[in-house]
Amino acid sequence: MATTLAKVFGVVFVLVAVLGFVQSGPVLGVFETNFAHDLVHLVVGVILLAVSGSEGNARSGLKILGIIYIVLAALGFYVGSGSLLGFIEVNQADNWLHAVLGVLLVVASLGGGKVAAAAPSQPSAGGMGGM
Repeated sequence: MATTLAKVFGVVFVLVAVLGFVQSGPVLGVFETNFAHDLVHLVVGVILLAVSGSEGNARSGLKILGIIYIVLAALGFYVGSGSLLGFIEVNQADNWLHAVLGVLLVVASLGGGKVAAAAPSQPSAGGMGGM
């Protein structure tokens, strides 16, 4: 499941990066970006696509990037609007989106475990069930 989610998030991040590169002004009329911000989206998308080959790598990638996005959101809320880390343009809409994305990425890293492993085991036919 994590591999699929990493692929989906990866494709979305790449598409958002491309949209940011070709569109002037805020993306979708709401999200402030600049070249550096769009480049970060592209790198995140490529990383997610790269780790989507195995369940373990996908989980780790989703979790690490989710935590990074949560930290970036917190920094963004502290800064408000303007330049984050000195080169990434953000506004409040970006900050909220980064917070939500961070949580979604972390949650995605936790899902998809083997459900059957959590089911109780069945007693064997030769067990003490008839006592």
